[in-house]
Amino acid sequence: MAHIDYYFATLSPYTYLCGTRPSEIAAAHGATLTYKPLDIMALFGRTGGTPPGERHPNRQAYRLQDMRRRAAILDLPINVKPAHWPTNGAPASYAIIAAQAEGGDVAKLVSAISTACWSGEKNIADDAVIRDCLKETGFDPDLADKGMLSSAETFASNLEDAVNAGVFGAPFFVVDSGEVFWGEDRLADLDAHLSGKI
Repeated sequence: MAHIDYYFATLSPYTYLCGTRPSEIAAAHGATLTYKPLDIMALFGRTGGTPPGERHPNRQAYRLQDMRRRAAILDLPINVKPAHWPTNGAPASYAIIAAQAEGGDVAKLVSAISTACWSGEKNIADDAVIRDCLKETGFDPDLADKGMLSSAETFASNLEDAVNAGVFGAPFFVVDSGEVFWGEDRLADLDAHLSGKI
């Protein structure tokens, strides 16, 4: 049975565009999947990346076009310049880590949180928004405050794990076969790899 580590940032538009597909692909191949939210800005600093706001204007302009096109292809609404971005992605990440430990549909929770940012014009650093996402996806809203120290430690260790695994962006998929896939637009490649085609 294959295993996938899914490294992502709660505030990433490409995490939003993934939706629940990583979970669906894993399930289709009988693979297990671990959600590993991380601090994307810290990852950029550790692996030679540049935060979006510090990139050359050409790169910034391309990013906005790419987000709009990918959303259209996937038939998803998106505000490429949401009201509450950038924001602190850690609180929502802590809730996801706690939810994963609790058990339940983490795919729906990750999707709900990223949707709140990129389509719902909500601040995913706000406790009320996080609690609403937990409730709407079948989790106890109190998970937002449960085990925060442990979740913070996991959040930090996810960054270290990511760097050690060769991760430099998000979303990023690391398969125990040694193959890695970067970006929402590489989900089809992940699917093909798990099928044994590549």
